[in-house]
Amino acid sequence: MNRFGSFLRGGAGVLSRRKAEGRRRDGEGGFTLVEMLVVITIIGIVMSLVGPRVLGYLSESKVKAAKIQIQSFAGALDLYFLDNGSYPSANEGLAALVQRPGSAPAWNGPYLKTGSIPQDPWGHPYIYKVPGDHAPYEIDSQGAGGGADPQSMIRSASR
Repeated sequence: MNRFGSFLRGGAGVLSRRKAEGRRRDGEGGFTLVEMLVVITIIGIVMSLVGPRVLGYLSESKVKAAKIQIQSFAGALDLYFLDNGSYPSANEGLAALVQRPGSAPAWNGPYLKTGSIPQDPWGHPYIYKVPGDHAPYEIDSQGAGGGADPQSMIRSASR
């Protein structure tokens, strides 16, 4: 009978513990509105601190991409000059780097790997000027301002 009595006592203990755990779980079933608002506020504060930096890196990367593309054009124009003895005219433009112009009998292109003239990172065409003000040619990007803001223009290294 000792075994049977201890079984009943142990079983009753297990049942009472389960009831107590169930009661505790009911009280901790979710987050309160205050807890949710605190978490949302913390996320907002972190985003307000990190967001401007991320956007700054994005604009810096577009400027760097435009400068690298202008350098690529400069290298291609120099190869064009070596083959043809002159740079493409203003009318032929940068398209002469990917498509043979009529005035280039020794054209050995395409001089750009892409096979087309890409636009700048802001979606504007690059500006090719020959002769340039300070060099045989100049390549410019209108930058983020789209030409409205002269300060945002990105100019070739020849200036």
